[in-house]
Amino acid sequence: MHTVLVILGGFALLVVCLLAGRGFGGAGAAPLILAIKAFLPLWLLGAGINLYIGVARAGYTVAEEFPIFLGVYAVPAAVAALLWWRLAKR
Repeated sequence: MHTVLVILGGFALLVVCLLAGRGFGGAGAAPLILAIKAFLPLWLLGAGINLYIGVARAGYTVAEEFPIFLGVYAVPAAVAALLWWRLAKR
C-alpha cells in the first residue's frame, strides 16, 4: 500500500509541476515541456528519498529496495515522458 501511495505522490507532483508551468509560462506546449523537464529530476530525488527511508528506517537492504525504487520512479516518469512526447508532436 505504501508503494501505491508514493506513486500517487509522484502523480501529484507531476500535476503541480504542470500547473506551475501553465501558470508561470502561459499557453502552449513549451511551458508544459519545461515543467516535465523539472518534474523528472524532482521525482528522482523524491523516489531516492523513499529508497533511503526504506533502507535506513524500514530495515530493507539496498538490493531489496532498489527494484521498488525503479518502479516508484518509472511509473510517473513514464507518464511524464509520454506526455512530453505528445506535447512535442503538437
